[in-house]
Amino acid sequence: MTKQRQRRPRSTPTLPLLGIPFDHIRHPRPPYDWLDPDALERIHLASLDILENIGIDFHDDEALDIWQRAGAKVDQAARHVWPDRGLVLEALKTAPSSFRWRARNPAHDVVIGGDSITFGPCGGMVYATDLDHGRRVGTMADYEKLLKLSQSCHALHFAAWEQVTAQDVPVNVRHLHRVRAGLTLTDKVVMEGAHGRVITADTLAMMGLVYGSLDGDPVTGDVINVNSPLRYDERMLGGLITYARAGQVTFITPFILAGVMSPVTMAAALAQQNAEVLAGAALTQLVRPGAPVIYGGFTTHIDLRNGSPAFGTPEGAWAALVGGQLARRYRMPYRGSGGLTTSKSADAQSAFEAQWSLWPAVLAHTNLIMHAAGWLDGGLTVSYEKFVIDLENLAMFRHFLEGFAVDEASLALAAIAEVGPGGHHLGTSHTQERYRTAFHATSLSDRLAYDTWALAGSEDAATRANRIWKEMLAQYEQPPMDLAVAEALDEFVARRAKELSGVSLYA
Repeated sequence: MTKQRQRRPRSTPTLPLLGIPFDHIRHPRPPYDWLDPDALERIHLASLDILENIGIDFHDDEALDIWQRAGAKVDQAARHVWPDRGLVLEALKTAPSSFRWRARNPAHDVVIGGDSITFGPCGGMVYATDLDHGRRVGTMADYEKLLKLSQSCHALHFAAWEQVTAQDVPVNVRHLHRVRAGLTLTDKVVMEGAHGRVITADTLAMMGLVYGSLDGDPVTGDVINVNSPLRYDERMLGGLITYARAGQVTFITPFILAGVMSPVTMAAALAQQNAEVLAGAALTQLVRPGAPVIYGGFTTHIDLRNGSPAFGTPEGAWAALVGGQLARRYRMPYRGSGGLTTSKSADAQSAFEAQWSLWPAVLAHTNLIMHAAGWLDGGLTVSYEKFVIDLENLAMFRHFLEGFAVDEASLALAAIAEVGPGGHHLGTSHTQERYRTAFHATSLSDRLAYDTWALAGSEDAATRANRIWKEMLAQYEQPPMDLAVAEALDEFVARRAKELSGVSLYA
């Protein structure tokens, strides 16, 4: 029997958020198509025209060689490629339309593709904020707390992303501590940045220590951001090639702000997004046919009055819906975002903007909805309070998508006849048998009468969320890990940290 790191016992969960069982979510209805077939085809053809006649920069020698060997027109000196439509579309035929992504705990594996929907936390934030300490630079302690919150609530299918940057850890070894924390503090699916060849190689080595083999279904992956307009930089290409070659997941995701990184019209922005995704996704298949790759959409616009990014807007909703249509056209899984806002606090603006990104993502059958919990301040800040508010929304979406039964028991004609006109159903056997599970159980919403609410302290949603995330942390239980595996991770981190001392990974 293998030894495992001890875990401390926790009290019985008192929050409905903590009582949600881990489960796969499947959308019961067809996806919502915003564009008619003719309009979608025009965007498709425009994107192929961009690829063939304008082309895309690939700032990596190996990527240029791969394109050239595949028969694309390449200018090595200019680091520019003009992929023809036949080459791109043929390469995409080997991309899987769905795949299973393995977690350390097999019960937490997820399926990406088809009608499945998975939720992941925010990622890449520089700052953290809460009602107690305000806004400050992110630390490793913040990252570990956010991992614990992500692990504890099964409204999230993913736990380990870079919910906040641990700026108290040297940048050249930060990924080592981040991956170890993700693997030890959680047992859900782990994502790790595809930032060049060194970080991805270290990630794969650490995954190998935990999983034993990287053969078969993928165990890690991350976003490949296009440096829009029309450029892939060396770091992203290094990550793309390393992960694809190892059979791991890449989300090819242009970040397009219409009016800056693309023309101001949404049709042009989406045509450019599509061209950039198709080029990156095709490259993954040229590296390794069958490598899991996800069509990523992250297109919105700037506020033309001040030049700031705008999130949670009708235009962003159009882009989310059409991105899903385009992904389905190429039989690729789709990644989008929910919970986006430019608000600086967990307020009404953050709530309505988050819903304007989350609802379109769900309607579009987005298979991987990232930034679904905690995003604030245009993506610069993670908020503990908004994290909880978003978790409540995700729990409600999960309940909503389960639907409700229409059968003899649920129609309850006998109960209606028993009460008759003018009575009430609180005491009937039908109600008593179902009162614990009849409706979505909220952890956050206040439904007290005004006077009772005022006497209880007049708490708003953010104040209640502050209390809830602390209770969640108090009830966190670290998942067990084989002691030999944990020691091997520690030894790897110590050795690589020494080897990388003084090495710049971002030069």
